[in-house]
Amino acid sequence: MQREPQVLLVEDEAPKRHHIETLLKDLTPAARILFARSVNSALDVLETGTIDLLILDMSLPTFDVGERERGGRPQGFGGTEVLRNMAMSEIQCPTVVITGYEGFVREGGSTVDLAHLRTELMEEFPNVLRAVLHYNSTFDEWKTVLGATLAEAGLTGDPK
Repeated sequence: MQREPQVLLVEDEAPKRHHIETLLKDLTPAARILFARSVNSALDVLETGTIDLLILDMSLPTFDVGERERGGRPQGFGGTEVLRNMAMSEIQCPTVVITGYEGFVREGGSTVDLAHLRTELMEEFPNVLRAVLHYNSTFDEWKTVLGATLAEAGLTGDPK
């Protein structure tokens, strides 16, 4: 019996998470979709199971936000922290970064646009990073690229 593929979606914003989840269910009906909403919860899932594809937001809180929890320090580069922890732990999981932002502020106050960030991430994580996408609910480009990435990973199609 073949194991069902597992996709980990790391996204802290509910509307964006739901939009991506809906697309994943359409494109990968045989896959089990797991969720994480913070840097730490993403790392917990990655360390405990075999994930066939990671879909990773860039801006994430440190911890999950709860009723009395604020989620710790918001991190504009939380996705990068996840990727660096994966590298240190030698977790080789195909990854797609998908962010709603077109620019990011570094700690020193300088900004980096998404195109430059894409180049930096592809250079730092060439073995796992498949795409860096700009999420915009009114445009379909991210859907097309994510669909192609899922197909390349062998995760699309009807369940057997």
